[in-house]
Amino acid sequence: MRLKPEKPYLTSVKIFVLFDIDGTLLFSDKIDSRCFADSYTAIFGRPFPTIDWTRFAEVTDHVIFRTAFHDHFGRYPTPAERVTFENRYLDALNLARAAKPNDFREVPGAVALWHRLNADDRFLTGIATGGWQRPAGVKLAHIGISPNQPFAGYANDKFSRVDILNEAIGLAGDLHDVQQTIYVGDAVWDIATTRKMGLPLIGVRRKGDHDTLARLGANRIVTDFNPPSAFFNHLTEIVKNN
Repeated sequence: MRLKPEKPYLTSVKIFVLFDIDGTLLFSDKIDSRCFADSYTAIFGRPFPTIDWTRFAEVTDHVIFRTAFHDHFGRYPTPAERVTFENRYLDALNLARAAKPNDFREVPGAVALWHRLNADDRFLTGIATGGWQRPAGVKLAHIGISPNQPFAGYANDKFSRVDILNEAIGLAGDLHDVQQTIYVGDAVWDIATTRKMGLPLIGVRRKGDHDTLARLGANRIVTDFNPPSAFFNHLTEIVKNN
């Protein structure tokens, strides 16, 4: 059993604001998804089935890669095959950003909001993404957020997004008295995950298509993080009502 470290004596109660990455903090108009698919085809010689992630049982790099591989070869990939694929994918992400850096952008206001939350003693920030840790780090670093986040959950060996969020929540809870966790995400699977966990969600739809999440029951949605007041209003209301 993992022993939890003692919490700092003067720790204050925190609100843990946990962010998805793709579509929430940053976007690439599916270039990153195509890097994933093209890397798979280049290594394994089979066409990647789809970059419509809703077609997979769980939207994590781990599950998506294993599912495609099993469908093609009738077995699951070895650890060495997974590392080979991840390395190729990582190279593709770096090359794409070097070639056209402006195609990979933050959701407006995301970085300023991130730093503002971290400067406010009431809040902790964290990352919970369906991506593997190394590719996620490339994406965060490109927009100016440190890839070395202390409270983070990634898809490495994870079969569900619930497991990913729980990893980040557990790390934050080891060191802080967390009063409330609030997840920030952009996709239909973020609604499903937070609903399973009983967590409040603030949805992000940078193209303004709020109905994508609203029709599934999300009632707190922003287009982006400008101005930050709308986002902070949602945080305040969630904390007040819980």
